[in-house]
Amino acid sequence: MCLIAFAWNVHPRWRLVLAGNRDEYHARPSAPLARWDDMPVIAGRDLEAGGTWLGVSTGGRCGVVTNVRDPRLPQVGLSRGLLVTDWLRGQPDATAHARALGGMAAGYRPFNLLTFDAHAGFYLGNRPAPRVQAVTPGLHGLSNADFNTPWPKTRQLMARLQAWLDEGKEDVAPLFAALADERPASDEQLPDTGIGRERERSLSAAFIRGPAYGTRASTVVLIGHAGSGRIIERRFGPDGRPDGQSDVAW
Repeated sequence: MCLIAFAWNVHPRWRLVLAGNRDEYHARPSAPLARWDDMPVIAGRDLEAGGTWLGVSTGGRCGVVTNVRDPRLPQVGLSRGLLVTDWLRGQPDATAHARALGGMAAGYRPFNLLTFDAHAGFYLGNRPAPRVQAVTPGLHGLSNADFNTPWPKTRQLMARLQAWLDEGKEDVAPLFAALADERPASDEQLPDTGIGRERERSLSAAFIRGPAYGTRASTVVLIGHAGSGRIIERRFGPDGRPDGQSDVAW
């Protein structure tokens, strides 16, 4: 994933409301959101490395990972997507998992990971050094920088999620509309991550449309306080062409 906003333990029905976009090269093979045959997971699947970028378990867990945008960081180590898969199928609760992963995090490619279960949520990162932070109840955002870094598109998605929460509606169409926003940030708001102003501008919108690289999936996750929920994925091909939708409840 490259853009996430989520509300943790603030909604009367949903303990977790999460909306996010996965930006990736269109040539990278992926399977659509579905129930997996080999474990109790509902997720899309990276057919190159075998993991996933965002998924839920039928027991009510959720995990999502982003990369870290910094050209100075070597992209070496284990695949980030395996972090989500291991969390969703593992036995430890979120607190024990966070403690254990903190000692192994340096062995993975640069990542930001969010994990949630019935009792707790955690942010885990490994650059510049491994760190673990409990997620407090409230509204949060994450992109390809540190947790809650106020990049323009992250702030905008958080604001639109807050508006959805304030309206108290169940219709998720406004969340998908927020994820489909193609307006770039103004130059004075752009972060400087070392990739150049033109590239920063092209990546500053929530939804990225391009022939080779762009938004591949927009996803909304709703998990209730009792553990049941729903995950909806809208997929896109080159130049933002719609490429199907999956909607799975458990």
